[in-house]
Amino acid sequence: MMELNLSRVDYLQVGITSPKSLKLLPPAGKKDPTQKVVVADHNGVLQCFSLKKGEPNHVFKTLPGNKMVRVELGGPLGQVREKIFVATGPEVKGFNKKGKQFLGFDTNMSESILAMHVEGADLFVSGNYIYNHYKDCKDTNYYLCQDKVNDIIVLPVERIPEIMPVLACQDRVLRVLQDSDILYEVETPGPPSTLCMYAGTGGDEGNEILYGTSDGRIGLVEIGRLAPSHRWELPNEKRNGGVLCLDNYDMTADGILDLVVGRDDGLVEIYGYDEADEPILRHTTTCSESVTSVQGGRVANGTFDEVVCTTYAGWVIGLTTHTMTEKATGPGGARVVDRDVQAKIIHLRQEMEALQQKVIQEREKYQVTAQHKNAISAVPQFNINDKFVLNKEDASYTLSLEVQMAIDNVLIQSDVPVDLLDVDKNSAVVSFSACNPEEGNYLLATYRCQANTTRLEIKVRSIEGQYGTLQAYTTPRLQPKTCVVKQYPIKPLSLHQRTHVFDENRPNCSLKLMGNFSLAEIHSWVTFCLPELPERTPAGDTAVFHFVSTFLDTQLMCQYKKGEGLFKSDNISTISILKDVLTKEATKKKIRLDISYDINEESVAHLLNLIHPKLEYQLVLAKKVQIIDALKELQVHESDTSFLSAEYQQILQDAEKLQEEYKKQPCCLERLYGMITDLFIDKFKFKGQNVKSKVPLLIEHLDNYDLGQLIQFFNASG
Repeated sequence: MMELNLSRVDYLQVGITSPKSLKLLPPAGKKDPTQKVVVADHNGVLQCFSLKKGEPNHVFKTLPGNKMVRVELGGPLGQVREKIFVATGPEVKGFNKKGKQFLGFDTNMSESILAMHVEGADLFVSGNYIYNHYKDCKDTNYYLCQDKVNDIIVLPVERIPEIMPVLACQDRVLRVLQDSDILYEVETPGPPSTLCMYAGTGGDEGNEILYGTSDGRIGLVEIGRLAPSHRWELPNEKRNGGVLCLDNYDMTADGILDLVVGRDDGLVEIYGYDEADEPILRHTTTCSESVTSVQGGRVANGTFDEVVCTTYAGWVIGLTTHTMTEKATGPGGARVVDRDVQAKIIHLRQEMEALQQKVIQEREKYQVTAQHKNAISAVPQFNINDKFVLNKEDASYTLSLEVQMAIDNVLIQSDVPVDLLDVDKNSAVVSFSACNPEEGNYLLATYRCQANTTRLEIKVRSIEGQYGTLQAYTTPRLQPKTCVVKQYPIKPLSLHQRTHVFDENRPNCSLKLMGNFSLAEIHSWVTFCLPELPERTPAGDTAVFHFVSTFLDTQLMCQYKKGEGLFKSDNISTISILKDVLTKEATKKKIRLDISYDINEESVAHLLNLIHPKLEYQLVLAKKVQIIDALKELQVHESDTSFLSAEYQQILQDAEKLQEEYKKQPCCLERLYGMITDLFIDKFKFKGQNVKSKVPLLIEHLDNYDLGQLIQFFNASG
């Protein structure tokens, strides 16, 4: 097996880029095996360039215009794909490989195009919710999706006689269409963010699709005529970033196309395949920014393979198999730099000097202007690429902030209690300021970033039932100082995520609401309570959504229509939170609700059994951490600690690991205590009893934890 050693080379910087906004044109012929790079950016510039001696040589470059978000290659079926199609707003433009525009097609869509695919004379586009199919620029098929569409792909028409588009939707579903109707849905483990044909052509039958999810998973699914078949799925055990782009290219030179993956935390991964066609990680490279596009090919040199990537900030980089080594010659082993490299260094130095001179001139010009009595300081504009994503693995939210220039500091403020968790790849220094919860300020933390940091990741964990807003104030290293504020809602049931299954055999409690409300009104109330729901009111008369708690693994079903809502869960506290919040929202609208509920007594023991492994683990961990200092002191005074029990010796041996784990889970034990306390109060609240006076007794039982005795206490109280 060939070991991959890739060297990074920066080719060019363009404007901010969207996912899948770079393509490599097919090589011109055998005499010239190198490929040209086509890239589009948010400045509305489409450019095509080749590389000569490592320097970009432009074939064409369009004038700035409307933001371009997608690039696709097309051409007549069965022939070379060398026509360039770009999506800009609701319009699709077509260019030949020399830069001449041959198509300007306004789709008249009410939404901007976000995803696009081209097959011969067929054009497939989608906005947030709308999918359209055009043949020879004539509207052929249309579909209104239930949730946001993240990507679109079509099975190869040369191999599959019927046109079968596949939509990657935010509600963890791939929707397979036929004409304007849905053929079937394929459930995925996370919200699918990008799609790619397996091995470039869809495998042996042309119907195998690779998908990447926003929570970092990758999978392969076979799209059958009547039903799908899941081939494999790669879990995200290392909690890497979400997948933004995929490609197939033989980087390992074994005759089999490898899988190239680009992630939003800057990782570029290359996977090979074993004998069972299962993916195996062969290489990882870390960039400092989100990787928006990856394409395998030969760009700088016709004999060396490379992966060409674009980053969010617009860098076009190559990860090449060509080793960038120096030639060691001369007396005493002195190193002599290669002539081409030497010429490049001189050229770069000249460029840097010219840029430094330009900066000095502009700064002097600004200072002169600023001293004028009527001078107005111009506020620099900048974009933030931000995501606020729930992680199933540790029931926390990851807030990622990315700016085109270096970040100076980020201030985090919250009007609800949240915990900040450690992030391994975060090099920023965090400091906390005193807060007054009575004024609605529970968190004030400042992250001071190191030089050249353009991306920052922050992890927070919320408490269900307490809702409000988290605000991030991002200040880049710009003059004059400018700050952009982003707001992220912390929802009442913030730790729930969408799923497609609901177990009726669990001891479920139910809440029923009746009143004079519309489907749109109750949908807006439910959207206020729960994450991962579409803002658009669902089509049809009835809406049904299923959720699972990422922290406790409890379930929730929401089924509602005009004038009626039904909610089922095996957690009484979930039902209680929904009852309180939905009643409050209805009161704001002056809508009277008739509320009825059915509390299943067995759900209490069921939930305590679900909590039991987590609580027991945290109690044992806390006790071990508490005695580490005492054991270490004993170790200092006693040269031989063999008299200690095996358990204590193991604690000493694993001391650092235990403390690190305890540090990563701050307040976890308090959270579990709080959830059990809420369950205790909510159980009797539905019976009309106030048991807050018995909470100290409950805490005593938790401190001397025994599951059986705790269940007896719940049953005996009241």
